[in-house]
Parts: sequence; C-alpha cells; structure tokens
Amino acid sequence: MALARNGDVEIYYETFGDRADEALLFISGLGSQCITFRVPWCLHLAAMGYFVIRYDNRDVGLSTKSDEGFVNARPGSNVPTGHASRDYVLSDMAGDGLAVLDALGVERAHVVGVSMGAMIAQTMAIEHPHRMLTLTSIMSTTGDLDVGWPSAEARLVFLSRPPSDRDSFVAMRLASARAWGSPGCYDEEELTALAVELFERSFCPTGVARQLGAIVRSGSRTAALANVTVPTLVVHGDADRLIDQSGGRRTADAIPGARFVVIEGMGHDYPAKYWKELGELLHDHFRALPHRGQ
Repeated sequence: MALARNGDVEIYYETFGDRADEALLFISGLGSQCITFRVPWCLHLAAMGYFVIRYDNRDVGLSTKSDEGFVNARPGSNVPTGHASRDYVLSDMAGDGLAVLDALGVERAHVVGVSMGAMIAQTMAIEHPHRMLTLTSIMSTTGDLDVGWPSAEARLVFLSRPPSDRDSFVAMRLASARAWGSPGCYDEEELTALAVELFERSFCPTGVARQLGAIVRSGSRTAALANVTVPTLVVHGDADRLIDQSGGRRTADAIPGARFVVIEGMGHDYPAKYWKELGELLHDHFRALPHRGQ
C-alpha cells in the first residue's frame, strides 16, 4: 500500500501512467475517496501524456482517520491506525497533497481539485505556487459566504442525518445524486454499485464533519487569491445545485488571468458523459503554459 507521510498523518495514493510525463494531481471533495476519480478516467488522461496521481484526503478512504474507533482498530486489521489528534485546516490538507508529490519525487504538478479538493488546490496555489504547473478549480468556491450557496433541496439532503450502515449510506448517495448530480446522468444501478464499493473500502462518516470543520476554520481565500500567479482554469456545471456557479465565478474573478468555463448540464459530479469534454479542457489548459517549448 503506497503511503506518504505529513507529520503524524499517512496519505494513501495511487498512480497511473509514465513517471516521465508531467504529473497531474487529483484532489477529491468533501468525504470523497480517491476512487471516485474512476480508473478509466485516470487511464484516459494517462494516455494523453500525463502521470496521474489520485489520493485519499485525511479522514477518508485508506488515509489516516482522526476517529478513535479507527485509532483503536483491532490487531491484524487492515484499517490504518495512525491518527491526527488536533483540528486541522485546508493548509494542512494542502500539505498532505504536497507530501504525496514528495513521496513520488515530483517537483511540480498540474493540480486539479474538485469541490473541497479545489479549495485545497487553491490553498496550494496561495501557499506553495512553486510546486504547481497549473491550477484547475472545479465546482468550487472561495470561502465567501455570499456566493456558492446550495439549493433548498440540496441543503436538506446535505444536512440530513449521517448514514450509519451500508443501506443508509447507499440511500444517502442516491439522494445526493438526485439532489445535485448531473440531471441527465442518473443511473441508479451504477450509483448503487459505486456506493457499495465506497462503503466496503472505508466507512468513516465522522470524517466528513472533520473535513467540513477544516473548510469553515479556513475562511475566505478571496483576498489571497488575488496574488495567485499560477495559470488557472475554473470550471463549473450550470446544473450544480450544491455549490452554485456563483462560487466558481467569484473564484475566477479573484484570480488574475483565470479562465472561467461553464459546462452545460453538469451538476456537482463528474460522470463519464463529461470526461471527454473535461479532458480536452484540462489538456488545452496544460498545453497553454507560457514556458512550454523553452
């Protein structure tokens, strides 16, 4: 099992493609495991000439959990036993991503974050721009309280009781997809299969609350984003009902020279229907680097 270390936190990661290619670091959203960046999607981007890296944020998947139930895992269990004993912020989570790059010997990467992952990626661009080739912020916001609000339906689902077992976890995933997923891509069989895969890989509902705490404690990034010099692409779906596209617009407005692209029909997810379009957007963004060819 490939693990990077950031202090007392161990971060699980996986790679696809040739290490000699430019690195592309994916950062997942709130409570989301790295396997939501599906293998065919990662292989598609690797085939386009990128060394693709996906990893589990702390408190989800196979990375360190803060929950004492995980810290005290029974001997012989395959559950990681490391723990982070203090509250953390997005800067700490950005450090986790940098630890993955360090473990792989990657000096600089194209950093692509989704939702909370984009908040982490923005934080990297603010605090560690020398480690980034480009920034791509997808379906996210700046931390300002006047933009990026969910719809009433999405808010009700988001604030509903956390799941406690496999059935309630699957039900929560399906309700989420109906509330804020891409409307034309709802496939209950496929979504159920993914939910079961996620549950069986790792189930740590309290980790979502801890990650949400990191977002809240970190506050607004708008003022700091004005100093970002990393080439930036901001992408948002016009059907996103969890983080309204005003959050993406504010992000693009805050970063000098950022490009803002709205994808028609895409919600707060990235189903296979949009992989080709997203891949082309990313590839064009990466190829446009001013240093390329020098």
